[in-house]
Amino acid sequence: MASATILTLPLAPDLPGDGRRARSQSSRDKIVAAVLHLIEGGDLSPSAARVAELAGVGLRSVFRHFDDMDTLYQEVSERVSAEVMPLLNEPVPGDTWKERLVRIVERRTSIFEGIHPFRLSASFKRFRSAYLTEEYRRTLQLEASTVEALLPEHILADDVSTRSIKVVLSFQNWHALRFEQDLSIEDAREVVARLLGDILSRLAD
Repeated sequence: MASATILTLPLAPDLPGDGRRARSQSSRDKIVAAVLHLIEGGDLSPSAARVAELAGVGLRSVFRHFDDMDTLYQEVSERVSAEVMPLLNEPVPGDTWKERLVRIVERRTSIFEGIHPFRLSASFKRFRSAYLTEEYRRTLQLEASTVEALLPEHILADDVSTRSIKVVLSFQNWHALRFEQDLSIEDAREVVARLLGDILSRLAD
């Protein structure tokens, strides 16, 4: 899987037609696309004024479409999830559970690389948003459950091994390798694969 950013969304074009509903939806899409663009560019908490400027709409228009910035971020979160879920739900090839775990390293790290700014933004703002706090919990649960689904019963019964595998394949681990240890994508992925391989080598098939 390519390691390119998952969400490289252009600002939404004007929709054809003169209807008020079409114009309203076009403005709404431009506002959401502007938030995505700003976060992807490194502004983890863009102001309504910056969003409006980039979207090419008035500041009042932002709050005509969204009650507040928290409501806007809810829609942004939903759009990111809609992009990621099909990738997470793709079947994992492999004849054994160990082979399947090894094969998801590239997939998961590519996803993590693509959603990195959005995860940081959501984490940054979740302390001021009940919705984002709950979404953060759901994301962690989903991240864990997609690993657990690949593990056989005898490994799931081994709490230490299960937790070790989930930590190695977690977003937090990827963030630490890429942005705290400043490793390249290739080097960070090699570290993940090595750590996972070391754990698997100690476990029964």
